[in-house]
Amino acid sequence: MFADRAKIIIKSGKGGNGHVSFRREKYVPAGGPDGGDGGKGGDVIFQVDKGINNLSDYRHKHKFAAQPGEEGGKRNCHGKNGADLVLKVPEGTVVKEAQSGKVIADMSGDNQRQIVLVGGRGGLGNQHFATSTMQAPKYAQPGGECIELEVLLELKVLADVGLVGFPNAGKSTLLSRLSNAKPEIASYPFTTLHPILGVVDIGEGRGFVMADIPGLIEGASEGVGLGHQFLRHIERTKVLVHMVDGASVDGRNPVDDVIAIQKELSNYSEVLTKKPQIIAVNKLDAVPDQKDEILKELKDKFESEEVKVMPISAVTGEGIKELVHEIADILSNFDDKPIVYEQEYDPQEHLFENETFTVTKSEEEEGVYLVEGPKIEKMLGYTNMESEKGFLFFQRFMKEQGILKELEQLGIQDGDTVRLYSLEFEYYK
Repeated sequence: MFADRAKIIIKSGKGGNGHVSFRREKYVPAGGPDGGDGGKGGDVIFQVDKGINNLSDYRHKHKFAAQPGEEGGKRNCHGKNGADLVLKVPEGTVVKEAQSGKVIADMSGDNQRQIVLVGGRGGLGNQHFATSTMQAPKYAQPGGECIELEVLLELKVLADVGLVGFPNAGKSTLLSRLSNAKPEIASYPFTTLHPILGVVDIGEGRGFVMADIPGLIEGASEGVGLGHQFLRHIERTKVLVHMVDGASVDGRNPVDDVIAIQKELSNYSEVLTKKPQIIAVNKLDAVPDQKDEILKELKDKFESEEVKVMPISAVTGEGIKELVHEIADILSNFDDKPIVYEQEYDPQEHLFENETFTVTKSEEEEGVYLVEGPKIEKMLGYTNMESEKGFLFFQRFMKEQGILKELEQLGIQDGDTVRLYSLEFEYYK
């Protein structure tokens, strides 16, 4: 069964604890600490797999966890890092934080692989805590905590053109005629139960991807019928083609149909109504005596610079060539890149909301300032300072949390040392 939406719980791996142990050798009666560091917990990674086209893998299983890191061992043995969890999704999947609906990652375009949850760092073994006054520390650092998050996966198809309209308007017939797509075609409501993509090639290196969006009905944006489940697939499209039954085979009025569909698009998102639109009036070959009258009524009501009304027959092919070239001309005003949603929610930043920190001046060392507390421990546990992204996050964290401001209030000077547990850096304004 086609699935374009799923809600799951993901969990990164906990970092392994540091180990407490001491050298015990025959001729070394007072061996020093040799506890190894714990392994890093596994990350949760989303990766595009172009071999799948829906989210059915997440319909029945809802909890996914990366491996925890192993505890450090004796003789400075480092614990094994936990294995990453790689979740494969179709291209076009948007990962959202479930409660707020904010975008965490859009698996589209250049973004084919993204770490969404970072595993906890491995705790330091007791060998790291030996000092001149404490040569046999019985303390090791615990591993960083895991992160657990409920996320919503939504598939929004990557298509240039969205084909919309009421059931039986002829959308599937048109798509099958234009491309190699083979949608099921029959004269009953909701023949198409999931979006179908077709590649339209018009030669000379020109072409586009068209999506047949399942038939909408009035009230779809409020959840009536099946159509509301697929409105999200129109969001990435650059051009909308309204398919209407000009012959009123099902007893519907084409003008009323266009008004109803536009209302559903507007209720779902105002952005959809601002996209370039073409009204493709189908089945006019079935009512040749009324063709001109029906076209005139639609053009008088809807045609403008943003909307064009075009007569076609999906069965005979009349007007199809003109429609395709009109679509291609509109698309020539856009670049070839797909519409990609920017990140709105970073799980890492929300880890520290309820934690605290302190900023103090060292009483033992001149020119040294200490930044400590659960918030700092967590931040260091989930931030890779060796990566550019991690370092930029660290800089932003220091500023946004007010740490730099507190350091300045304590009188820090250029060249002084700021110590955050095992991390030290020189301060320069």
